[in-house]
Amino acid sequence: MPEMLIGGEWRQAAAHRELEVVNPATEETVDSVPAGSPEDVELAVATAKRAFPEWSRTDVEKRAGILTKAAELIQANAKELAATLTAEQGKPISEAMGEVTHLAHGMHFFAEAATKVRGAYQDLPSTFGPAYGMVIRRPIGVCAAITPYNFPLTLLGTKVAPALAGGNTVVAKPAATTPLATLEVAKLFGEAGLPDGVLNVLTGRGSDIGDALVTHPDVRRIAFTGSTAVGRHVAKLAAEDLKRVSLELGGSDPVIICADADVDAAVKAVIIGRYWNAGQACLGCKRVFVHDSVYDSFVSQLVDRVGRYEPGDGTTKPEKPKLRMGPIHTRQGRDELLEQIEDGVSKQGELLIGGGTGSSEKGWFLEPAVIAEPSPDSRLNREEVFGPVLPVFRFSDFDDAITRANDTPYGLGSSIWTHDARLIHRAAQEIDSGMTWVNQIHYGYDELPFGGVKASGYGKEHGIESLDSYVEIKSVVVGGLA
Repeated sequence: MPEMLIGGEWRQAAAHRELEVVNPATEETVDSVPAGSPEDVELAVATAKRAFPEWSRTDVEKRAGILTKAAELIQANAKELAATLTAEQGKPISEAMGEVTHLAHGMHFFAEAATKVRGAYQDLPSTFGPAYGMVIRRPIGVCAAITPYNFPLTLLGTKVAPALAGGNTVVAKPAATTPLATLEVAKLFGEAGLPDGVLNVLTGRGSDIGDALVTHPDVRRIAFTGSTAVGRHVAKLAAEDLKRVSLELGGSDPVIICADADVDAAVKAVIIGRYWNAGQACLGCKRVFVHDSVYDSFVSQLVDRVGRYEPGDGTTKPEKPKLRMGPIHTRQGRDELLEQIEDGVSKQGELLIGGGTGSSEKGWFLEPAVIAEPSPDSRLNREEVFGPVLPVFRFSDFDDAITRANDTPYGLGSSIWTHDARLIHRAAQEIDSGMTWVNQIHYGYDELPFGGVKASGYGKEHGIESLDSYVEIKSVVVGGLA
């Protein structure tokens, strides 16, 4: 049984309880991990706090070198990490390999960015004598990284990499159902030379250790990815001690397909953006608005391509020309999707394909679905749909498309398919979202800030900008120069 990592030591939980990790494709137990308690949180945070002074003083080039070495080890062990990820999360091996590669790329990005951070010099008025000012960046201290089950590794990297690059120490808490690959990555950090206590990993249920981690007085920075409901809870807890917080929460990303769109390219991108990871992504194509003139062509191609997917065990490949799709991660998640589909169809929606649970006796599978024109008050419109279900809608007036795109509590991503510069400009300026893609899939580039507005959260991950959220910006005035 894998153990938790605290201060460079692999440990059992203080209460000696365990959690089973279950493969959602087979419903078989993959392994078990310690079920942490507040006592384990106390130890992990205290350890990270002790490790902070030395790590914060470590030369930035050395910190960057350790991140680079960790990224190289992650890439070298990609097959093993992907196999573990598929076993605990359910996604096909090919998608798991993509996630590991994305993690390694992000690590390299922040390793390089760490040595490029610059401050500022400012001449000051001589009211109190000659002086100048500097703007410097100081690490915050102990940071908490709380990650969900859908992309356990890439979302770990977007938190741990900038935190370590900035000279902070970290206590990471993966989702209770997907801790195994995270523990393997933490081991590789140690092999890369990361000092003991700089990165610690606690396993367990959020209900048992989440609040203790968020409210611990020595945790000064919290990075959370998960549902909007839990994000609100985290924000409330952190507000008491004025902690630095970033929240990457739910989404219901709109896609606008205009009359001049490359329909074939748009269909291919929407397919990936909606059905990758069985649709279990905060960022994804979740509501598609298609211009009347290309609607029939778009929907015809979309339904044809969706029909190529075959849900099944992520370790196996279907017979060609079928494409493998993994299971929904939990039975509860699949049940909610079935309820959302039923609601959408009962409220004017037409089920064009999919929506069944298949013939497998084991596993939480759902056949990918396309539903045309569910009503505005349907759950498919009002809620986040966290699975392979896509509603599509007609529009004829661009103003109406923008209005409907914004008619959601969420504001994570969005996209538009057109070559009309005027429409591109309007989409960029008028869609309420943290990101807009033009003629491309919804993909979180490490090079650009990533995050949402409204109920999709606040704060940014990715990009040079995210480094500033892991440091305190301090002004220094130097006088006595005369």
